[in-house]
Amino acid sequence: MSDFGARVRAALAERGISLRAAAKSVPIDPGHLSRILAGKRPVPPHVAEALDRLAGADGALAALAATLNEDDRSRIAHSVAMPERLDAGTVRALADVLAAQRRLDDTLPAVAMLPATSAQWETVERLAREARGPHTDTLHEVAAEWVQFIGWLHAEARNDAAAVRWLTEAEERADDVECGELAAQAANFKGYLARQQGRPRAVVRWFSAAYHTPGAAPLQRVGDAVQAAHGYALLGERETARRLLGEASDLADAAADTPPPETAYWLSPTFSRMGMGLVHLALGDHAEAADNLRAGLDGLPPEQRDAEWSREYRDALDEAEAGV
Repeated sequence: MSDFGARVRAALAERGISLRAAAKSVPIDPGHLSRILAGKRPVPPHVAEALDRLAGADGALAALAATLNEDDRSRIAHSVAMPERLDAGTVRALADVLAAQRRLDDTLPAVAMLPATSAQWETVERLAREARGPHTDTLHEVAAEWVQFIGWLHAEARNDAAAVRWLTEAEERADDVECGELAAQAANFKGYLARQQGRPRAVVRWFSAAYHTPGAAPLQRVGDAVQAAHGYALLGERETARRLLGEASDLADAAADTPPPETAYWLSPTFSRMGMGLVHLALGDHAEAADNLRAGLDGLPPEQRDAEWSREYRDALDEAEAGV
């Protein structure tokens, strides 16, 4: 399920590193490494860590390799074969795989993530459709998040039609499991896509929907208010943009000691500063924009600073600093 081999190959290809060069760097016999990546041999921790360093994955590949042990693999296989006997361990193992992949997305491009993640979804979908018993509801929550993650990857990769299709399904599944956090995040990702498309009215529409979704976490609402404000600023509705910024500031103060939901682990009290920077940039406040963007980017964990999605904010910082 973890598809460690596929992720390693994608990461090495992204950096132009051949399998033979990787084997020499580990060091390990190229044939043995090939068998490990094909899933025919277990992944020794020191090999996983060496490949992680080589790929510049900041621990995400090593964590993925350690996600599933043999017991977990056997448990998942047993549940797939006999879905009426789904157990808590299988659901936990699937959730762990998804969490590891979401963190790997911070270091690998979406196009490299999509093939294996989509293939894994086929197993999760089948199990979610056929499973029975007391752990089914929890599995459906994992499945809803999995659909949302695939939608996000398509949005990052700018497969726009596929992104909208997957994120719409993610909203529906979130409603089915009555999870406001997942529903709000799916709407948020639609807002992100609209921003990449340069559609400010859609930016306002989707981030406003996320902001007003019942059950959204406090830190989610902070970010959604800020990003809706950005849409209004792009439309020239300056007063509304500043009003929403004020609401976001009040929410941020109230949410200062509130942890982010597990499904949106990247949120932090400083994360929304990047969105605030976009708002001020759209309003023409270059100095204010630069201060906020710099603070938000500096507050990111090291593994997220060069993430594909962070480029938008780094480019905005360059533009703001040029206008100061």
